[in-house]
Amino acid sequence: MRIIHTLFFTLMISIASAEEWQVLFDGSSLDGWKHAEENKESARIENGVLILNGERCHLFWVGKDGNASFKNFEAEIVFQTEKNSNSGLFFHTRFQAQDWPAYGLECQINATHEDWRKTGSIYGVQDMKEPGHEDGKWVTMKLRVEGNQVKVWLDDKLHNEWLQTEAHTWKKKRIDSGTFAFQAHDPKSIVKIKSFKVKPLP
Repeated sequence: MRIIHTLFFTLMISIASAEEWQVLFDGSSLDGWKHAEENKESARIENGVLILNGERCHLFWVGKDGNASFKNFEAEIVFQTEKNSNSGLFFHTRFQAQDWPAYGLECQINATHEDWRKTGSIYGVQDMKEPGHEDGKWVTMKLRVEGNQVKVWLDDKLHNEWLQTEAHTWKKKRIDSGTFAFQAHDPKSIVKIKSFKVKPLP
């Protein structure tokens, strides 16, 4: 009986641990983040927010040990776009020193940029023509990846969902496991990130 209780207690601790939020950005520092080698100044902190503005740059979450990786998770990002701005949150990706990330998927951030794929799009595989928010206002976006399914909420309203099936044959751009990256898209795009946190799921 004591062994059963011990195993049950250990299981409960494991489940509780998996449900804890991890704050990856709170406006105070970029500890745990690593810039790609291109245009590092395009992803910078100003007045307590992460500014994504300038020539192409990607900022990767590598964690304290440099090996951060997530599979099933729920992430929450609070952001604001300015007019004609474009950015994105990559997930299940890998650190890459240059160019656009080759691995993983991108959750688009874009209300009025000329790219027709708007906020909440799983870029190129399940795209949205309506952004679901306005420029100049803070928006809370929740991204949940569990198994082969991705769901996106904007201010608690389900905005997009996609189920990866066997028909999806892209070997690099797919649900797998990996880390996160923010994108600075171009000099005319200004996107502000107030906070970002993630909760691993079993």
